[in-house]
Amino acid sequence: MTRAIVLGAGVAGLCVAAELVARGCEVTVRDPAPRPGPHGCSWWAGGMLAPICEGAVAEEPVVRLGQMAADWWARQGVTVERRGTVVVTLGRDRRELDSFARRIAGHERLDAAGLAALEPDLTGRFDRALHVTGEAHLDPRAALVHLRDRLQQEGVTFVAEAGGPEGLTFDCRGLAARDALPDLRGVKGEMAVLHSTDIRLDRPVRLLHPRFPLYVVPRPDGLFLLGATQIESDDRRRSVRSVLELLSAAYALHPAFGEAELVEIGVDARPAFPDNLPRIVRRGETIYVNGLFRHGFLLAPALARMAVEAGVEGSKPEFWHEYHG
Repeated sequence: MTRAIVLGAGVAGLCVAAELVARGCEVTVRDPAPRPGPHGCSWWAGGMLAPICEGAVAEEPVVRLGQMAADWWARQGVTVERRGTVVVTLGRDRRELDSFARRIAGHERLDAAGLAALEPDLTGRFDRALHVTGEAHLDPRAALVHLRDRLQQEGVTFVAEAGGPEGLTFDCRGLAARDALPDLRGVKGEMAVLHSTDIRLDRPVRLLHPRFPLYVVPRPDGLFLLGATQIESDDRRRSVRSVLELLSAAYALHPAFGEAELVEIGVDARPAFPDNLPRIVRRGETIYVNGLFRHGFLLAPALARMAVEAGVEGSKPEFWHEYHG
Protein backbone atom coordinates (compact mmCIF):
# COMPACT_ATOMS: atom_id res chain seq x y z
CA MET A 1 0.00 0.00 0.00
CA THR A 2 1.28 3.46 -0.96
CA ARG A 3 1.76 5.76 2.02
CA ALA A 4 1.46 9.52 1.56
CA ILE A 5 1.72 12.65 3.67
CA VAL A 6 -0.42 15.70 2.93
CA LEU A 7 0.74 19.02 4.35
CA GLY A 8 -2.20 21.39 4.82
CA ALA A 9 -5.85 20.68 5.62
CA GLY A 10 -7.47 23.38 3.46
CA VAL A 11 -9.53 22.65 0.39
CA ALA A 12 -6.49 21.62 -1.67
CA GLY A 13 -5.12 19.28 0.99
CA LEU A 14 -8.49 17.64 1.67
CA CYS A 15 -9.13 17.11 -2.05
CA VAL A 16 -5.68 15.54 -2.48
CA ALA A 17 -6.34 13.28 0.52
CA ALA A 18 -9.67 12.21 -1.00
CA GLU A 19 -8.02 11.34 -4.31
CA LEU A 20 -5.31 9.35 -2.50
CA VAL A 21 -7.89 7.41 -0.49
CA ALA A 22 -9.79 6.64 -3.69
CA ARG A 23 -6.61 4.92 -4.94
CA GLY A 24 -6.22 2.86 -1.81
CA CYS A 25 -3.38 4.88 -0.26
CA GLU A 26 -2.63 5.22 3.44
CA VAL A 27 -2.83 8.95 4.17
CA THR A 28 -1.72 11.24 6.98
CA VAL A 29 -2.71 14.93 6.88
CA ARG A 30 -0.53 17.32 8.87
CA ASP A 31 -1.68 20.80 9.78
CA PRO A 32 -1.22 22.93 12.92
CA ALA A 33 -5.03 23.33 12.91
CA PRO A 34 -6.36 20.22 11.18
CA ARG A 35 -10.05 21.07 11.61
CA PRO A 36 -11.65 23.64 9.28
CA GLY A 37 -12.14 27.09 10.74
CA PRO A 38 -11.65 30.84 10.26
CA HIS A 39 -7.86 30.42 10.43
CA GLY A 40 -7.93 28.95 6.92
CA CYS A 41 -8.30 30.71 3.58
CA SER A 42 -10.81 28.07 2.43
CA TRP A 43 -13.20 29.02 5.25
CA TRP A 44 -13.88 32.38 3.61
CA ALA A 45 -14.61 31.10 0.11
CA GLY A 46 -17.86 31.91 -1.66
CA GLY A 47 -18.46 28.33 -2.72
CA MET A 48 -19.50 29.21 -6.26
CA LEU A 49 -18.87 26.42 -8.76
CA ALA A 50 -19.14 28.88 -11.60
CA PRO A 51 -16.67 28.06 -14.37
CA ILE A 52 -18.69 29.77 -17.08
CA CYS A 53 -18.82 33.12 -15.28
CA GLU A 54 -15.16 32.81 -14.37
CA GLY A 55 -14.46 32.46 -18.09
CA ALA A 56 -15.21 36.16 -18.52
CA VAL A 57 -11.84 36.96 -16.95
CA ALA A 58 -10.03 33.65 -16.35
CA GLU A 59 -7.96 31.40 -18.59
CA GLU A 60 -9.46 28.52 -20.61
CA PRO A 61 -8.37 25.74 -18.19
CA VAL A 62 -10.44 27.30 -15.41
CA VAL A 63 -13.58 26.93 -17.51
CA ARG A 64 -12.79 23.47 -18.84
CA LEU A 65 -11.52 21.84 -15.65
CA GLY A 66 -14.01 23.65 -13.46
CA GLN A 67 -16.83 21.81 -15.23
CA MET A 68 -16.08 18.68 -13.18
CA ALA A 69 -16.23 20.36 -9.77
CA ALA A 70 -19.97 20.10 -9.03
CA ASP A 71 -20.09 16.37 -9.77
CA TRP A 72 -16.91 15.72 -7.77
CA TRP A 73 -18.24 17.45 -4.67
CA ALA A 74 -21.58 15.67 -5.01
CA ARG A 75 -19.78 12.31 -5.12
CA GLN A 76 -18.17 13.20 -1.79
CA GLY A 77 -21.64 13.52 -0.26
CA VAL A 78 -21.63 17.33 -0.21
CA THR A 79 -24.90 19.13 -0.93
CA VAL A 80 -24.55 20.93 -4.25
CA GLU A 81 -27.19 23.39 -5.42
CA ARG A 82 -27.49 23.41 -9.22
CA ARG A 83 -29.56 26.50 -9.90
CA GLY A 84 -27.21 28.54 -12.04
CA THR A 85 -26.01 32.09 -11.51
CA VAL A 86 -27.89 35.32 -12.13
CA VAL A 87 -25.88 38.28 -13.43
CA VAL A 88 -27.29 41.80 -13.18
CA THR A 89 -26.09 45.37 -13.49
CA LEU A 90 -27.41 48.77 -12.55
CA GLY A 91 -29.07 50.76 -15.31
CA ARG A 92 -26.14 53.11 -15.80
CA ASP A 93 -23.81 50.15 -16.35
CA ARG A 94 -25.79 48.35 -19.06
CA ARG A 95 -22.71 47.99 -21.23
CA GLU A 96 -21.06 45.90 -18.53
CA LEU A 97 -23.79 43.26 -18.93
CA ASP A 98 -23.47 43.21 -22.72
CA SER A 99 -19.70 42.93 -22.50
CA PHE A 100 -19.95 40.11 -19.95
CA ALA A 101 -22.43 38.23 -22.14
CA ARG A 102 -20.07 38.38 -25.13
CA ARG A 103 -17.27 36.79 -23.10
CA ILE A 104 -19.18 33.75 -21.84
CA ALA A 105 -21.31 30.94 -23.24
CA GLY A 106 -24.12 28.88 -21.76
CA HIS A 107 -26.40 31.68 -20.67
CA GLU A 108 -29.87 32.94 -21.42
CA ARG A 109 -30.98 36.55 -21.43
CA LEU A 110 -33.80 37.53 -19.10
CA ASP A 111 -36.16 40.47 -19.21
CA ALA A 112 -37.72 41.89 -16.05
CA ALA A 113 -40.45 39.24 -16.01
CA GLY A 114 -37.99 36.41 -16.55
CA LEU A 115 -35.79 37.65 -13.73
CA ALA A 116 -38.80 38.01 -11.42
CA ALA A 117 -39.75 34.40 -12.10
CA LEU A 118 -36.31 33.22 -10.96
CA GLU A 119 -35.63 35.68 -8.14
CA PRO A 120 -38.90 37.35 -7.05
CA ASP A 121 -37.16 39.55 -4.49
CA LEU A 122 -35.29 41.32 -7.30
CA THR A 123 -38.58 42.29 -8.96
CA GLY A 124 -38.64 45.91 -10.05
CA ARG A 125 -34.96 46.51 -9.45
CA PHE A 126 -33.51 45.29 -12.75
CA ASP A 127 -35.08 45.20 -16.17
CA ARG A 128 -32.75 42.60 -17.64
CA ALA A 129 -30.24 39.98 -16.54
CA LEU A 130 -28.33 36.88 -17.56
CA HIS A 131 -29.04 33.41 -16.21
CA VAL A 132 -25.97 31.16 -16.49
CA THR A 133 -27.85 27.90 -16.27
CA GLY A 134 -25.10 25.30 -15.92
CA GLU A 135 -23.52 26.57 -12.71
CA ALA A 136 -23.80 25.47 -9.10
CA HIS A 137 -22.83 26.43 -5.59
CA LEU A 138 -22.21 24.83 -2.22
CA ASP A 139 -21.68 25.88 1.38
CA PRO A 140 -17.87 25.77 1.62
CA ARG A 141 -17.75 25.52 5.40
CA ALA A 142 -20.15 22.60 5.47
CA ALA A 143 -18.23 21.00 2.58
CA LEU A 144 -14.90 21.25 4.39
CA VAL A 145 -16.26 19.82 7.64
CA HIS A 146 -18.05 17.01 5.81
CA LEU A 147 -15.03 16.02 3.73
CA ARG A 148 -12.66 16.16 6.68
CA ASP A 149 -14.92 13.97 8.82
CA ARG A 150 -15.55 11.51 6.02
CA LEU A 151 -11.84 11.14 5.37
CA GLN A 152 -11.22 10.45 9.05
CA GLN A 153 -13.93 7.79 8.99
CA GLU A 154 -12.17 6.21 6.00
CA GLY A 155 -8.91 5.90 7.90
CA VAL A 156 -7.07 9.15 7.17
CA THR A 157 -4.96 10.26 10.13
CA PHE A 158 -5.05 13.97 10.99
CA VAL A 159 -2.08 15.26 12.99
CA ALA A 160 -2.07 18.70 14.63
CA GLU A 161 1.47 19.61 13.65
CA ALA A 162 3.10 21.10 10.59
CA GLY A 163 5.79 18.48 10.10
CA GLY A 164 7.77 18.16 6.92
CA PRO A 165 8.24 15.88 3.92
CA GLU A 166 8.36 12.18 4.72
CA GLY A 167 8.38 9.89 1.73
CA LEU A 168 5.72 10.72 -0.84
CA THR A 169 4.48 14.13 0.29
CA PHE A 170 1.91 16.50 -1.14
CA ASP A 171 2.57 20.06 0.00
CA CYS A 172 -0.74 21.98 0.00
CA ARG A 173 0.21 24.74 2.46
CA GLY A 174 -0.86 27.73 0.36
CA LEU A 175 1.14 30.87 1.07
CA ALA A 176 3.15 29.06 3.73
CA ALA A 177 4.95 27.26 0.89
CA ARG A 178 6.68 30.43 -0.32
CA ASP A 179 9.88 29.07 1.23
CA ALA A 180 9.92 26.58 -1.66
CA LEU A 181 7.89 28.39 -4.34
CA PRO A 182 9.53 31.81 -4.66
CA ASP A 183 7.08 33.45 -7.07
CA LEU A 184 3.98 32.62 -5.04
CA ARG A 185 2.17 35.79 -4.00
CA GLY A 186 -0.78 36.73 -1.84
CA VAL A 187 -4.02 38.19 -3.19
CA LYS A 188 -6.11 39.69 -0.43
CA GLY A 189 -9.85 39.09 -0.37
CA GLU A 190 -12.32 40.65 2.03
CA MET A 191 -15.85 39.42 2.47
CA ALA A 192 -18.84 39.77 4.76
CA VAL A 193 -21.57 37.48 6.04
CA LEU A 194 -24.99 39.07 6.55
CA HIS A 195 -28.22 37.75 8.02
CA SER A 196 -31.58 38.92 6.74
CA THR A 197 -35.11 37.57 6.78
CA ASP A 198 -36.28 40.37 4.46
CA ILE A 199 -34.77 39.02 1.26
CA ARG A 200 -34.51 35.60 -0.29
CA LEU A 201 -32.20 34.53 -3.09
CA ASP A 202 -32.19 30.99 -4.48
CA ARG A 203 -28.88 31.16 -6.35
CA PRO A 204 -25.72 33.27 -6.46
CA VAL A 205 -26.19 36.74 -7.90
CA ARG A 206 -23.37 38.74 -9.47
CA LEU A 207 -23.68 42.50 -9.65
CA LEU A 208 -21.40 43.85 -12.35
CA HIS A 209 -19.88 47.20 -11.57
CA PRO A 210 -16.84 48.90 -13.15
CA ARG A 211 -15.36 49.62 -9.71
CA PHE A 212 -17.07 47.40 -7.12
CA PRO A 213 -18.15 44.06 -8.62
CA LEU A 214 -20.04 41.97 -6.10
CA TYR A 215 -21.27 38.44 -5.72
CA VAL A 216 -23.89 37.37 -3.19
CA VAL A 217 -24.16 33.69 -2.31
CA PRO A 218 -27.18 32.47 -0.33
CA ARG A 219 -26.56 30.10 2.55
CA PRO A 220 -29.01 28.33 4.85
CA ASP A 221 -30.95 30.11 7.60
CA GLY A 222 -31.06 33.55 6.00
CA LEU A 223 -27.31 34.01 5.68
CA PHE A 224 -25.62 35.63 2.68
CA LEU A 225 -21.95 35.77 1.86
CA LEU A 226 -20.84 38.96 0.12
CA GLY A 227 -17.53 38.93 -1.71
CA ALA A 228 -15.02 39.78 -2.49
CA THR A 229 -12.34 42.36 -2.97
CA GLN A 230 -9.18 41.45 -4.86
CA ILE A 231 -6.11 43.35 -3.70
CA GLU A 232 -2.48 42.59 -4.51
CA SER A 233 -1.37 42.07 -0.94
CA ASP A 234 -0.91 39.34 1.64
CA ASP A 235 -1.83 41.77 4.44
CA ARG A 236 -4.69 40.15 6.35
CA ARG A 237 -5.80 43.32 8.11
CA ARG A 238 -9.36 44.46 7.37
CA SER A 239 -9.74 47.66 5.37
CA VAL A 240 -12.57 50.09 6.19
CA ARG A 241 -12.71 51.32 2.61
CA SER A 242 -13.03 47.83 1.14
CA VAL A 243 -15.73 46.78 3.58
CA LEU A 244 -17.70 50.00 2.92
CA GLU A 245 -17.49 49.40 -0.83
CA LEU A 246 -18.64 45.82 -0.38
CA LEU A 247 -21.63 46.78 1.76
CA SER A 248 -22.53 49.71 -0.51
CA ALA A 249 -22.62 47.39 -3.51
CA ALA A 250 -24.89 44.99 -1.58
CA TYR A 251 -27.24 47.88 -0.75
CA ALA A 252 -27.32 48.80 -4.44
CA LEU A 253 -28.33 45.22 -5.25
CA HIS A 254 -31.19 45.35 -2.74
CA PRO A 255 -31.94 47.95 0.00
CA ALA A 256 -32.93 45.14 2.40
CA PHE A 257 -29.24 44.45 2.86
CA GLY A 258 -29.00 47.86 4.49
CA GLU A 259 -31.07 46.54 7.41
CA ALA A 260 -29.34 43.16 7.58
CA GLU A 261 -27.35 41.97 10.58
CA LEU A 262 -23.60 42.06 10.01
CA VAL A 263 -22.57 38.62 11.24
CA GLU A 264 -18.94 38.39 10.16
CA ILE A 265 -16.27 40.30 8.30
CA GLY A 266 -13.50 38.08 7.02
CA VAL A 267 -10.23 38.53 5.22
CA ASP A 268 -7.78 36.08 3.73
CA ALA A 269 -4.77 36.03 1.46
CA ARG A 270 -5.17 33.61 -1.41
CA PRO A 271 -2.08 32.00 -2.97
CA ALA A 272 -1.44 32.87 -6.61
CA PHE A 273 1.31 32.63 -9.20
CA PRO A 274 2.03 35.39 -11.75
CA ASP A 275 -0.37 33.93 -14.35
CA ASN A 276 -3.10 33.25 -11.74
CA LEU A 277 -3.15 29.56 -12.71
CA PRO A 278 -2.30 26.73 -10.32
CA ARG A 279 0.88 24.69 -10.48
CA ILE A 280 2.02 21.19 -9.65
CA VAL A 281 5.74 21.08 -8.90
CA ARG A 282 7.77 17.99 -8.03
CA ARG A 283 11.02 18.05 -6.12
CA GLY A 284 12.21 14.62 -5.17
CA GLU A 285 9.37 12.90 -3.31
CA THR A 286 7.54 16.16 -2.58
CA ILE A 287 4.78 17.36 -4.91
CA TYR A 288 3.65 20.96 -4.40
CA VAL A 289 -0.01 21.67 -5.14
CA ASN A 290 -0.59 25.40 -5.02
CA GLY A 291 -1.74 28.63 -6.65
CA LEU A 292 -5.51 28.10 -6.63
CA PHE A 293 -5.95 31.90 -6.51
CA ARG A 294 -9.71 32.59 -6.33
CA HIS A 295 -10.72 29.20 -7.77
CA GLY A 296 -10.26 26.99 -4.70
CA PHE A 297 -13.43 24.88 -4.62
CA LEU A 298 -13.74 25.10 -8.40
CA LEU A 299 -10.29 23.79 -9.38
CA ALA A 300 -9.13 21.83 -6.32
CA PRO A 301 -10.78 18.56 -7.46
CA ALA A 302 -9.09 18.60 -10.89
CA LEU A 303 -5.76 19.75 -9.47
CA ALA A 304 -5.87 17.05 -6.78
CA ARG A 305 -6.54 14.33 -9.33
CA MET A 306 -3.64 15.49 -11.49
CA ALA A 307 -1.25 15.74 -8.54
CA VAL A 308 -2.11 12.28 -7.22
CA GLU A 309 -1.74 10.76 -10.68
CA ALA A 310 1.69 12.39 -10.90
CA GLY A 311 2.70 11.07 -7.48
CA VAL A 312 1.27 7.57 -7.71
CA GLU A 313 1.47 6.86 -11.44
CA GLY A 314 4.36 9.11 -12.48
CA SER A 315 2.38 11.08 -15.07
CA LYS A 316 3.17 14.68 -16.04
CA PRO A 317 -0.06 16.67 -15.57
CA GLU A 318 -1.36 19.75 -17.34
CA PHE A 319 -0.31 22.20 -14.64
CA TRP A 320 3.17 20.71 -14.31
CA HIS A 321 5.78 23.39 -13.67
CA GLU A 322 9.54 23.09 -13.38
CA TYR A 323 11.77 25.62 -11.70
CA HIS A 324 15.23 26.08 -13.17
CA GLY A 325 18.30 27.44 -11.49
